[in-house]
Amino acid sequence: MPASKAQKRATQKYIKNHYDRLEMRIAKGEKENILAHAIKHDGSLNKFLKRAVDETIERDNEKDS
Repeated sequence: MPASKAQKRATQKYIKNHYDRLEMRIAKGEKENILAHAIKHDGSLNKFLKRAVDETIERDNEKDS
């Protein structure tokens, strides 16, 4: 059964109150490669990008120590 309009509004409100958005630009043609890799290894693009950011921050912080 599809979500009702009220459920969609509630979901949008929850997301707005609990998450920030980031936008990223990449060269034409790279999106398909990144998406395929993400799905293969993490199941979703969002999970893959979050993991990539977290690992990079951790690695950079280790270098700074």
